[in-house]
Amino acid sequence: MGSTYKILIMGASYGSLLGTKLALAGHSTHLICLPAEADLINKEGAIVRMPVKGREGLVEINSKKLPGKLSAGGTAGVNPSDYDLVAFAMQEPQYRSPGVRELLAAVAKARVPCMSIMNIPPPPYLKRIPGIDADACRSCYTDAGVWDAFDPKLVTLCSPDPQAFRPPEEKVNVLQVRLPTNFKSARFDSDAHTAILRRLEADIEASRFDGIELPVKLKVHDSVFVPLAKWAMLLAGNYRCVQKDTVSPIKDAVHSDIAASRSVYNWVVKLCVSLGANEKDMVPFEKYANAALSLLTPSSAARALANGAPNIERTDRLVQTIAAQKGMRLDAVDQTVALVDGWLEKNRKKAA
Repeated sequence: MGSTYKILIMGASYGSLLGTKLALAGHSTHLICLPAEADLINKEGAIVRMPVKGREGLVEINSKKLPGKLSAGGTAGVNPSDYDLVAFAMQEPQYRSPGVRELLAAVAKARVPCMSIMNIPPPPYLKRIPGIDADACRSCYTDAGVWDAFDPKLVTLCSPDPQAFRPPEEKVNVLQVRLPTNFKSARFDSDAHTAILRRLEADIEASRFDGIELPVKLKVHDSVFVPLAKWAMLLAGNYRCVQKDTVSPIKDAVHSDIAASRSVYNWVVKLCVSLGANEKDMVPFEKYANAALSLLTPSSAARALANGAPNIERTDRLVQTIAAQKGMRLDAVDQTVALVDGWLEKNRKKAA
């Protein structure tokens, strides 16, 4: 292997999955997170447990035992210019919080290439997609203004297809992967920045843990539409976990009315194709529905609403808004958006 890269990851939940894979491939990663998380990760390592085909139980990876270095800390004193790549791995509402907002501004100013693994594409990435009026989508974000200083050419999107969660009974440095699929990234505008991603892709592919080939790879694609394949999954499953007075597991959201789920899913695929996506880059509904059978808890968005969050990522509203720009609408999607709106209104009233 040639030189190693330094990667800054803003967020330590999904961020620790990506960071651990990069450290296994020999690269140096620094996670931005809360003090309690940072202390534990620095002391005991980031611990990721994942299922591996053909093996009983879960394989446990501790970042302390990997060839690359993984460290963690807060937002203060971080110089983004020291890094080759920055990954956005927090929930979208968190980017306007004190400390994070200032670091984000410093990242934009440093003009470092940035890869988002958020479920909702950051506004600068929307500007890379032909046929979308990105400025008309600003209301879908908690604070679209924090992204205004970014050059769209320096931002790419990586679909966070792997499903992972923090087991509630474990310490905050433990992450468990439930669905070990791949991170699918679009290329950057520039060949030089895309070359960084391709090198990381190759190094992760070649890496082994105790002789085991681990799942969850990084796959780099030339099409800006490939990461949008996640939209259909989010709209058919994750956001449909949100009911009027309760939240349900993703499995139930998808399988309690499979015909309704299929119609939402295929409608979102049709929207992506109308924007310019290739249908073969989208995941077939049957494959998604089969994967959803193992998703036995509500989505992170639904859990956040149930826990009283006043803001969540609104991919549901974003898809509805972009569809309207194309003259498309679906009652089931409108209903989902209205349900999420209702929960947020209730949560904000309580918080006030």
